[in-house]
Amino acid sequence: MDLNSQRKIEQRIEMSSAPQCPDDQASRYRAAIDMAAWADRNAVDVLGLSEHHVTEDGFLAAPLQLAGMMIAATERIRISVSALLVPLHTPLRLAEDIALLDLVSGGRFSATCGLGYRRQEYQAAGASWESRGEVFNEKLGLLCQLLSGEQALINGIETSLTPRPESPLQALLMVGGNSPAAARRAARFGLIFCPAIDDPELERVYRQECEHLSNWGATIFPREPATTFIAEDPEAAWRDIGGYLLYDATAYGAWRHPNRRAYAESFASDRDGLKAEGKYRILTPQQAIEAIKSTGSLHLAPLC
Repeated sequence: MDLNSQRKIEQRIEMSSAPQCPDDQASRYRAAIDMAAWADRNAVDVLGLSEHHVTEDGFLAAPLQLAGMMIAATERIRISVSALLVPLHTPLRLAEDIALLDLVSGGRFSATCGLGYRRQEYQAAGASWESRGEVFNEKLGLLCQLLSGEQALINGIETSLTPRPESPLQALLMVGGNSPAAARRAARFGLIFCPAIDDPELERVYRQECEHLSNWGATIFPREPATTFIAEDPEAAWRDIGGYLLYDATAYGAWRHPNRRAYAESFASDRDGLKAEGKYRILTPQQAIEAIKSTGSLHLAPLC
């Protein structure tokens, strides 16, 4: 099955609050759960959460907990954390949380495991920034063992997971990234590769490593996502909410790292530049329908 041919209407939920936002954080979290329930009743396929720590605007530091609340408020929609910053967590606790989310959701939860790109997150978690690749490999290996039902040696103790998830490992975990090392990591663990950018070279490296290791593999590309709002009058909507979209773009862009490549990263510095760049857009309902027909995907972000 070609995973890239499947329709993907995603509603991204991030809790960043622009300085001009009139809402308090408690109201925004309650709204996020309401939005998840709305998405479940309508045509949205995936609820997307992310993870970042030590942010000034309250991005989202507890995605697994919020995912659990959204699972309780929904019945059919898939809930995905991308990326889950595995090096900042203990593998046993991650495995326990993921297993529970899988069981309660009936197999509707998955996580794309990521390395992260912000040194201060590692410092706050007491994790080594310099050896982050090695730490990621070690912790991801233990996480895969536990979620596969195998015993894992953790701090000198043979450990197994109870309860175990019902879904297979490849349905629970994927690997993200934008480098050849990330592609090879995904292949080595036999997991789907989800690059942050549509780069055929990354898929070539991934496929080559899968063949070398005789591992199964599949790639899911982002398909040039644009953060999308829908309005009957896009020009009026740009005037009303363009400042919020610009804040969202510049706040994320401030974390820019020289080794990070991601389509979602904007380089705009003003509202007109953001509009012209195309990574944030406001469409009419008919234009949104045409976008879905032509690309198979649409990325909504109502809490911008």
